[in-house]
Amino acid sequence: MSIIVENISKNYGAQKALDNISFSIKRGEIVGFLGSNGAGKSTLMKILTTYLKSDSGNAIVNDHDVVLNQKKVQKSVGYLPEHNPLYLDLYVREYLAFNADLHKVAKSRIDEVITLTGLTPECHKKIGELSKGYRQRVGLATALLHNPDVLILDEPTTGLDPNQLVEIRNLIKNIGKNKTVFLSTHIMQEVEAICDRVIIIDKGKIVTDKKLTNLVSDKTEQIIVVEFDKQVTEELFGSLPNLKSIKNTHDLVWELTFSTSLDMRSEVFDFAQNNGLKTLQISLKNKNLEQIFREKTAKK
Repeated sequence: MSIIVENISKNYGAQKALDNISFSIKRGEIVGFLGSNGAGKSTLMKILTTYLKSDSGNAIVNDHDVVLNQKKVQKSVGYLPEHNPLYLDLYVREYLAFNADLHKVAKSRIDEVITLTGLTPECHKKIGELSKGYRQRVGLATALLHNPDVLILDEPTTGLDPNQLVEIRNLIKNIGKNKTVFLSTHIMQEVEAICDRVIIIDKGKIVTDKKLTNLVSDKTEQIIVVEFDKQVTEELFGSLPNLKSIKNTHDLVWELTFSTSLDMRSEVFDFAQNNGLKTLQISLKNKNLEQIFREKTAKK
């Protein structure tokens, strides 16, 4: 395992940031870590990178305990924090050379990470002259300098425009072919495009931990979109079995959510026939990650 988290808790005074959470990540996985603001994402990432200590529990990164073997953890992890700390007055190569000295890696590695992160067109500039997208690339290049086995990326695409989002997304996906990547983001499309697995945290507790393909194709619930040829009252749907919720999306189109693994389209056809209705269209609709996230983190 690249990352093992066992019963980690962390408090800030009376506020419980992490509440006895546990999970593990296999080598080579790209895992999205999702949660609302204040859910505990950054706190856990800082614990895994040795910037913070937990109040209880244990964490292992690349077979090294984050408390007992801090230096070994730091050498084996590439970390891009949410607020990317850069020296804006330094040139790109100058900044990377400074970090190469800190990591005691060969200067030849600088050209490798510049090429890998697509910095070549801008590498002659000062960091302060770069766009936000290229500054993020500098942060990723810095995280990759010492060729770590694990990348921990906290909101790597915050503040980027659509073109920059695609560029950084493709970059992370490419890097993830050879490394374990643990990233947090608020952009669900990023997770769907990049990640193999999703962990959702809410109020310091893990509420979901599933492979992305399993999460968005959960068969315990289904949504059927149906359009009838005339108006229907909500009360009329009461005869349908396993019906969880009803939504009139527009005009004669309805979204019917059923809590069952059985295909309910035949029931909806029968419902229409029994009530003198014609079905103009009917289809199954899978939930996307954004809908699932909202359900798991909704205020109760």
